[in-house]
Amino acid sequence: MIDISESVMQFLLALIVAGPLLGAAAALLPAPPGLKGKSPEQAVLRHGVVVTGAILIAAIVLALGFDHDQPSRMQATTDISWIPALDVRIHLGIDGISLPLLVLTALLTFLCAVYSYFNLPAGPSPKAFVALLLVLEAGTLATFAVLDLLLFFLAFEMVLIPMYFLIARWGGAGRTRAAWKFILYTLLGSVVMLLGLLLIGIKAGTFDMVALATDNGRSLSTSVQVIAVLAVGIGLAVKTPMWPLHSWLPDAHTAAPTVGSVLLAGVLLKMGTYGFVRIVLPVAPDGFHTFAPYLAALAVVGIIYGSLACLALARQGAKGDLKRLIAYSSVGHMGFVLLGIASTTPTGVNGALFANIAHGLITGLLFFLVGALKDRTGTSDLDTLAEETGAALYGKAPRLGGLLAFAAVASLGLPGLAGFWGEMLALFGAFDPADGLNRTAFLTYTAIAAFGTLLTAAYLLVVVRRVCMGAVPRDAPRLTDVRGYEFAAWTPLVVLTVVAGLWPKALLGLTDPAVQQLLAGGNR
Repeated sequence: MIDISESVMQFLLALIVAGPLLGAAAALLPAPPGLKGKSPEQAVLRHGVVVTGAILIAAIVLALGFDHDQPSRMQATTDISWIPALDVRIHLGIDGISLPLLVLTALLTFLCAVYSYFNLPAGPSPKAFVALLLVLEAGTLATFAVLDLLLFFLAFEMVLIPMYFLIARWGGAGRTRAAWKFILYTLLGSVVMLLGLLLIGIKAGTFDMVALATDNGRSLSTSVQVIAVLAVGIGLAVKTPMWPLHSWLPDAHTAAPTVGSVLLAGVLLKMGTYGFVRIVLPVAPDGFHTFAPYLAALAVVGIIYGSLACLALARQGAKGDLKRLIAYSSVGHMGFVLLGIASTTPTGVNGALFANIAHGLITGLLFFLVGALKDRTGTSDLDTLAEETGAALYGKAPRLGGLLAFAAVASLGLPGLAGFWGEMLALFGAFDPADGLNRTAFLTYTAIAAFGTLLTAAYLLVVVRRVCMGAVPRDAPRLTDVRGYEFAAWTPLVVLTVVAGLWPKALLGLTDPAVQQLLAGGNR
């Protein structure tokens, strides 16, 4: 921790939110003559790396200047009147819940920019690609930083258009259908969510999320809370994605370019679960309490469903797409996050937040690796990889095979790596849920979810066995192993996965005080 004044912290947070938008506008302008390099294309890609790198540095400095002794207090706050008639304010701030997600977003976007500099997906203008990437970053960062319900909704929606175009214009086979499915599902969910947010703001007399959390639902009747939780929860559940509102996700991941899949899994899915923790839990606690058992039930169905879908895709002869398999695995992993939130306990919610970060690191790495494998072999079909192209990856490209195995065992929750702690704490939270929740039902959910961890291990180990192991045929062409730029893009994810697994206090020390205060209705 370093000593930074509050005004500097405010400036850094404003820069983090607004900087990518300014960078996106600059990306569409002609490059100055001295910065063109070998080509205008190279100049705009370098611009993307510089802007996302500057945002990452600002996020790291902000994290270092954050008062770790008071992680439950909103810091670096800016509060300016924007639309007085509606009492909408430009209200920014971070606490121990939002700070890790802010840094994760800045990191993953920077790594995607570095990766794209050397391996730009085929598509239209690189200028448009960089601009869309930066707008996507701005919307995601703003979602985790704003403290006004209407601003939250605007930031939440801001990411849809750039992700739609990244899939539709730079994606692979089936990209048009996948992009339309993504935008229609999420827009329909968002319309319902907006109605719920307006209901909360009008009935409570404010859209300020800090004031609403402090009020803890006292100004909202139980019936209003129930309606608001149902409306807001549907929009958040689509983005999470919660079964059965998940069907847009596999198509989007399968068709998206590598960096699109990394950002979609690494940060966009977290916007939904963050909304549950930041808005639904503290603002409408009675309404959430009503729906918590149903949310937990849908969460465990998602865990089992996602794992069974992955097992079906992993079996020999299924012609399963590896990107699609990882997408379905996200449905299962986010089920653990929702189960932890549904427990309404500090243990469960901390587990959910930890699992959010772990999933972003590990699944981001998995999509990077599968994208690299597809670049080398021309396919992500598991049968083709296992039988013709990429079999015995340990022998053909040992570093790539080793990284794929590492990401797989991290994803299955191996103790000592990041994936373990979030799922374990979510199960502990469900084992002993908050007062008033049916203990027997939650014990059943815990048992089913624990069985889901076995299924997760099964399909991931099948993938490793089929793709990585086996004897290398004499006439088999060797694959290019990990390149320098890939090593640079993937190493931070590997290191952070290990650090978070061995030293979970680094993250839990931030989230726990903020969660305790949020659940107590004392967020000030």
